[in-house]
Amino acid sequence: MTRPPNPAAEEHYYAGTDFFGERRYAEAVVEYKKALELDPQFADALHGLAQAYHAQQDFDRTIETGQRLLELDPEDVLAWTTISRAYQRKGLVPEAEAAGNKARILGWKHELRAQKKSTTTS
Repeated sequence: MTRPPNPAAEEHYYAGTDFFGERRYAEAVVEYKKALELDPQFADALHGLAQAYHAQQDFDRTIETGQRLLELDPEDVLAWTTISRAYQRKGLVPEAEAAGNKARILGWKHELRAQKKSTTTS
């Protein structure tokens, strides 16, 4: 179970999300970083930061941020997908395929767990 984020960090996260929605990616990056200064394990802010870097075509930082997410949760399907997309944009097809396959397998595992849980609770 994830813990709630620091309220001040959450404010910066939402500001970053607003900037991202307005395609003001550099400003979004600043806000996501401020959120992470206050709460370094705020996964949503890390996801936002990775997406903002990707939108700026800064694929190395996208990958680094995705890897930070995986340190928090090695089974984060979105982090693996983000890393795969960045590798693909860099032309690193084998790495992109490996990360994409990891995301796919983890997605299946999550689906199977959910199915098993729903059959045991009904």
